[in-house]
Amino acid sequence: MLIDTYGRVATDLRVSLTDRCNLRCTYCMPEEGLQWLAKPDLLTDDEIVRLIGIAVTRLGIEEVRFTGGEPLLRPGLPGIVERVAALAPRPQMSLTTNGIGLRRTAAALKAAGLDRVNVSLDTLRPDVFKTLTRRDRHKDVVEGLEAAREAGLTPVKINSVLMPGLNADEAPDLLAWSMEHDYELRFIEQMPLDAQHGWKRDGMVTAGDILASLRTRFHLTEESAEERGSAPAERWIVDGGPHRVGVIASVTRPFCAACDRTRLTADGQVRTCLFAAEETDLRGALRSGAPDEEIAGIWRTAMWGKKAGAGLDDPSFVQPDRPMSAIGG
Repeated sequence: MLIDTYGRVATDLRVSLTDRCNLRCTYCMPEEGLQWLAKPDLLTDDEIVRLIGIAVTRLGIEEVRFTGGEPLLRPGLPGIVERVAALAPRPQMSLTTNGIGLRRTAAALKAAGLDRVNVSLDTLRPDVFKTLTRRDRHKDVVEGLEAAREAGLTPVKINSVLMPGLNADEAPDLLAWSMEHDYELRFIEQMPLDAQHGWKRDGMVTAGDILASLRTRFHLTEESAEERGSAPAERWIVDGGPHRVGVIASVTRPFCAACDRTRLTADGQVRTCLFAAEETDLRGALRSGAPDEEIAGIWRTAMWGKKAGAGLDDPSFVQPDRPMSAIGG
């Protein structure tokens, strides 16, 4: 079990498979990209599967989410999914992706055992997409979403970040389009995880802003706290159902008290929180020949020291040195 001093139990593991990405989203990294991790620093496929196996069989992990960077850039991804699906007990498996490579990989990932996907799509306008991501790939993402739905990677969820002056007016259109195509839309407040440290609290589109915009066109009924559980998204039933829309308000409505997540970076570090300033090394123990129970003990100790909250409301908060692309979303 991965329990902390506040009584929270981690059952959800986020695994970053690579720090690389084929987009250059303005809220994540600079146009020229980043200095990527050297290949020897990255966990191998066997190391990833071993660590996930320890988490599932010894530490109580029930759900595994593969992230990046862009996880579809990991050549061995289908094999990793297939091997994790063979674990007993079998964890639920999902993938967070920008969707560019989904058209050609969705069916294979479903066959390997992947359960569902979250796809990032911030706009319905190709020109705005190109401005936000610095790449002209909007059509590829839309086609990737369609391929995921057809392959049965459902529910297909869309993650959208709204930015002032770019796509802040698109919330109602994104929701209408998502409902039309049977996708579940979730808006995410822009978080201070950009490599260039350009985030400003007073410049972000808040959960309140998003809900006010949606209510100009839709009637929203909030789900109960029991239905939400430990999920990061607050959800609303749209126009009486069956469709729902979610808002992940990491900055203005933090949900740290119910957090059930632990994170593994692409180079084998445990992070107790996206905004954590510290990491705990598992790669070193792996490569020095440590047995599974010793690695599990290191992981337990790391999670025992998890802080009460992310500290975004603290005036002394300092952005993590590693951007979102390096630690997983």
